[in-house]
Amino acid sequence: MSQQFLKSIQRGATAEVADALAADPALLTWRDPQGVSALLWSIYTGQTLVRDFLLAEMARTGMALDVYEAAAVGNPDALEKAVVATPEFLREYSGDGWTALHLASAFGSPEAVKLLLAKGAPVDAVSKNAQHNQPLHAALALGRDPQSIRLLLASGADPNATQTGGYTAIFSAAAANRRDLIELLIANGARPETRNDFGQSAADFARERGHAELAGWLDSASKI
Repeated sequence: MSQQFLKSIQRGATAEVADALAADPALLTWRDPQGVSALLWSIYTGQTLVRDFLLAEMARTGMALDVYEAAAVGNPDALEKAVVATPEFLREYSGDGWTALHLASAFGSPEAVKLLLAKGAPVDAVSKNAQHNQPLHAALALGRDPQSIRLLLASGADPNATQTGGYTAIFSAAAANRRDLIELLIANGARPETRNDFGQSAADFARERGHAELAGWLDSASKI
């Protein structure tokens, strides 16, 4: 049942998820072998209707969000309660290797990012998974919220930190054709001329993805 439940979540089959929970309410507490909850899986796979249904069911049954779930949902009130209940989770990792700040930066909200930083969440924590990245990388790869990125940079996030493959945050902004975010990174010390482990620059990355105008601008910025 658990694997079928996960597949229903990943496919966004909200009706199937609802039927499964009606037949077995314990599935609301289901987690995969790494400890990733049903709610987190709905967020990871971008299934917002399933996410909202699960959140409603958790509220109805009085089930509190843990720190990682609250961070990924971006709900500051739930996050505040979760941090108060388990403050040690600010510096610990989820079963799949993320800190709460990674998840808030990637999926949550600027309010959640701000709260976690204020509580002392480490801005330079490196994920314990294949990405080996920091919250700033997560923010640029997925969330791309300028306010969250500014908060991370203001709290000391290194714009030139590398993740697996030698990629810095600027590569994700280039891939997304986000000159505004690149300018924000450069204003905070990011080096546009940096090359990854494969010899590519951010300009090369943009060019490969059809962002010719941005690539040309990055080429010029790299020569300044």
